Formats: sequence, C-alpha cells, structure tokens
Amino acid sequence: MLLKLVLDCDPDAAWRAIRSPTVLREVSSPLFVFSSLEPNGFPTIWEPGRHPVRVRAGGILPFGEQEIRLTFDDRRADGVRIMRDTGGIRGRTTLWDHRMAIAPDPRGPGTDGRPRTLYRDRLLVSAGLLTPALWYATWAFWQWRGARMRALAPGWAFDPPAAGLEEPMSEGERG
Repeated sequence: MLLKLVLDCDPDAAWRAIRSPTVLREVSSPLFVFSSLEPNGFPTIWEPGRHPVRVRAGGILPFGEQEIRLTFDDRRADGVRIMRDTGGIRGRTTLWDHRMAIAPDPRGPGTDGRPRTLYRDRLLVSAGLLTPALWYATWAFWQWRGARMRALAPGWAFDPPAAGLEEPMSEGERG
C-alpha cells in the first residue's frame, strides 16, 4: 500500500510532525485511538526504539496492542528523510514494514511561495489468512489519515532557534 501526497508545509515541519505522537493521534482520530503503554506515556518526539501502544477502533472497540519499532534515516545525501516502523499488531501481523519519507516537493514552492513537502508512506503488511481484511481496513484508514495530514499540514511550522542568538542577560548577570 502506498500513499503519496504533497503537503503545504516545509519539509522540516513535516519531519517533526511525523515524529510526533500527538500528530499520530490527531491524524488517526476518531477512526483509531492510540494510548501509550510506556511507563511515562507518550514521548514528546518519537525516538528510535520500541514504543508499545493500545489501539481502539472508534475509541471504543479494542483493536489490539501494537509495537511501534522505530528507526530513522535522516542523513541521506539526496535530502530524503525516512522514519521506519517494523513493529506491528501483536499476535496479528507476521510482517509490518511501514516507511514514511519526507522530501522537498520537486515541483518547488506553492503558488504562495511557501515550500512544500513530498510525503510518501508505504506499508507492507501480512497477517496470514487475515491479510486481505487487514489490507482493506488499513487502506481505508490510510485514506483518512492522508486527508487529515493534508488538512493539518498548513498549520505545522518549524521554527529552529536562530544561530548565535542568546537570551539577553539581566543587569545582575552582567556583574
């Protein structure tokens, strides 16, 4: 399954968004509601490693537990950044290879002059005899998620700290 979108935000903002558990919950709701099973809850930003979650369809029906197992490839020479999840739905999937790629839109900025992002989302999934049912359910969810991402992306912003700027010192600190 493949989803390819152009998002109305710069690539840095899109990269930060796909690494945010908050954005995962925003683009998934109300179809699926994710709850963290980590001792301290969801992190602010996904880091490499394992992140167990509980998934409820419609926020009500138990869908199962999922392990989000993340790696990142953000140093590629071509400027593409990839987040990869090889976890899966516990006890249901035998293969889960989910890759999200962020790159500048090769067509350049939008008509408003703002940079845009080419977002590609690929999932290879297998669940034995349940694969067809899981594939169709996931495909429908992917369409919802893509529409939500398009709607939310213009509000995503990335404001890196300005290089060389420091907080002004108070009179007492100047001593």
